[in-house]
Amino acid sequence: TFEAVARAWLDQQRPRFAPQTIKKTTWLLEAFLFPALGAQPIAAIEAPALLAALQRIEAGQRHETAHRALQLAGQIFRYAIATGTASRNPGADLRGALAPIVVASHAAVTEPAAIGALLRAIDGFQGSFPVGQALKLAPHVFVRPGELRQAEWTEIDLDAAIWRIPAARMKLRKPHLVPLSSQAVAILRALHPLTGGGRYVFPSIRSDKRPMSDNTLNAALRRLGYDHDEMTSHGFRSTASTRLNELGWRPDLVEKQLAHVDRTVRGVYHRAEYLEDRRQMMQTWSNHLDALRAALPAQQDAAS
Repeated sequence: TFEAVARAWLDQQRPRFAPQTIKKTTWLLEAFLFPALGAQPIAAIEAPALLAALQRIEAGQRHETAHRALQLAGQIFRYAIATGTASRNPGADLRGALAPIVVASHAAVTEPAAIGALLRAIDGFQGSFPVGQALKLAPHVFVRPGELRQAEWTEIDLDAAIWRIPAARMKLRKPHLVPLSSQAVAILRALHPLTGGGRYVFPSIRSDKRPMSDNTLNAALRRLGYDHDEMTSHGFRSTASTRLNELGWRPDLVEKQLAHVDRTVRGVYHRAEYLEDRRQMMQTWSNHLDALRAALPAQQDAAS
């Protein structure tokens, strides 16, 4: 059956998939593909049956989920072909059959005056202390929201001012070094007496055995008055990228700190970490944020 082959494929992927990816993939299968296709012999599934399952997802206005389900089904059918339980991939016949995805960038503030206003709003956050510290740290490190909220104290060396994020928690499955500015270290030292005895830097409010939920920071921004089309937790990355490039920092330094991958031929051979240069950049960036926070609007215009 489709479900048996899908679960066999998923078991094969476990060693190379992050736990969160396994969780999301299992949810996608169990919520959408198994109810429609799970009990059917995989070799007997044709394109119309697969399309009908995907269109039910689209009917719920989950267009991106439908595309992900199609991609996932294709991986499973290719595995079935390789293992001899199917002879073709019906997903290949569905190119263009789904409504296209309208890609929206993550909302972010990028103007100096707006950044200063955001930082002052964060300073006035009235929620829990760990969430407030996460909001304060986010613009200084500009990692992905999942990397921030799942941070563990064992990854962070406050004396050496470095955060070593393991490959298992990175989007591209490569370890990542985050130099910590003196401001970032101060934020973490202030939090350590409260959460330092546990695993997570930013634990869930319900249990210190789990990290804070993936919606916590966005919900905190909403409480500060920032709508989803104005600022998101992921937007701190766009804020830093935009301003650092405008301030004249080398693009390869910025991209390295964002943990982006250069997929060109140059990128294959050019793997320098630039750690000391990035330390300087991160400290200068934190100093710049402090200046924007403290400046009056007219001064912020000058700082740009």
